Amino acid sequence: MTYLTEKTISTESIFTGKVISLQVDTVTLPNGNESKRELVKHPGAVAVIAVTDEGKLVLVNQFRKPLEKAILEIPAGKIDPGEAPIKTAARELKEETGYTAKELELVTSFYTSPGFADEIIYIYEAKGLLQGKASPDADEFVEVTEVTLEQAQALVNDQTIHDAKTAYAVMYLLLKQAQAK
Repeated sequence: MTYLTEKTISTESIFTGKVISLQVDTVTLPNGNESKRELVKHPGAVAVIAVTDEGKLVLVNQFRKPLEKAILEIPAGKIDPGEAPIKTAARELKEETGYTAKELELVTSFYTSPGFADEIIYIYEAKGLLQGKASPDADEFVEVTEVTLEQAQALVNDQTIHDAKTAYAVMYLLLKQAQAK
């Protein structure tokens, strides 16, 4: 399948920020023609599926500037340079919700928007939750809420939960519940 590759001829850096960088690559297409590719470079992220002993999914309500509204999400955050994803998962769970987990198990990973970004997100399942005090970043404002799986499914259906990682988490838990029966 080598015919499905593009060779980078040049890269022009457009912007380097705290979370992302932007670049435009000039590429040679499989047919020999040239084209431009606008790319968002991202260090990667994690998200945590955390269910309490009472069977409630832990969510955070957080304002998301690109959407101009607050949305309900599973706890998540950016991987710091040199940080292992599992360490990021533990850090973000504690910072955003106050919970710590006795165990974090990798469920999956996926690219969020491969048409223009290289961001990969690792999804962990937290097991053995212990409640504590949240300590969000100075520029992070979140409200923690806990919902049953049935409530979470209804929130996906009415698009109150409207991001891919959280919808994935709900579907994952529903499938896991169905397989246990």
